[in-house]
Amino acid sequence: MAFEIFTDSAANIPAAKLEELNINVIPCSYEVGGKIIKCPRVPEEFDGKEFYDMLRAKTEVRTSMTNTHDIAEQFETALSKGSDVLYISISSGISGTFNAARLAAEELRDKYPERRIEVFDSMGAGLGIGLLAMKAADYRQEGLGMNALLERLASDRGGLCEYFTVDDLMHLRRGGRLSGIAAMMGTVLNIKPLLRGDEEGKIIVFSKLRGRKKAIEAIAKEYEDKAVSPETQRVAISHGDCIEDAETLAQMVNEIAKPKELIIATHEPYTGVHVGPGMLSLFFLGAGR
Repeated sequence: MAFEIFTDSAANIPAAKLEELNINVIPCSYEVGGKIIKCPRVPEEFDGKEFYDMLRAKTEVRTSMTNTHDIAEQFETALSKGSDVLYISISSGISGTFNAARLAAEELRDKYPERRIEVFDSMGAGLGIGLLAMKAADYRQEGLGMNALLERLASDRGGLCEYFTVDDLMHLRRGGRLSGIAAMMGTVLNIKPLLRGDEEGKIIVFSKLRGRKKAIEAIAKEYEDKAVSPETQRVAISHGDCIEDAETLAQMVNEIAKPKELIIATHEPYTGVHVGPGMLSLFFLGAGR
């Protein structure tokens, strides 16, 4: 049975890859000054400098999960045409969107009992979601059915590596990741935290280094230690309006083990608001998270 693949705009997948792999995007949203703004479908439509400059200016930006109605409306475009649905969502550990999608699927199963609707928790964010969505599309092109695809995707999820650093710890404090004292001390002492997506799909601080250069080198070292068969992989880098650092990290990655494909994109706004300008992240499949 034919099926369509959906994911969040938080997946940050470039436009050319969406078209090539036939992936549908459901937009997330954020709020500025009481105005709800839909996130762009693709990073090319996102003015990262404007957004991250807004955060630098300490403008209050809020995010909210995608609601059940909007998700159901998107799913129904495929279901009404006779296709099944596979939705790969942002981690349930950091957003309620996954549960909203499950509710949408339950409602639509009553209306379309002959159709199959699967909601898959990526346990990731940003291009971590994107890598899994693109893998799902690869498997579909190989001719895998839904059951076999989900089995492989679950295995890939177990090795989804998401490593990043931030330039200003205060954004993490506002997101509840660090105490105010820790954030202030880190800023004064030029301490740069290393963060990762853990086994529960949550973002945790796992190391702290003094200085930006050491933090970037440490991210590259994680790739060197954990990447599995990188020559067959897509690897992705996203950044919070710091393209020079992204290019430096890309050079390190290529020198360690050049991947089959390397994607660099401005980090999307939905999770970008919580990590702030200067965020730099690396996503790949490895030997455990």
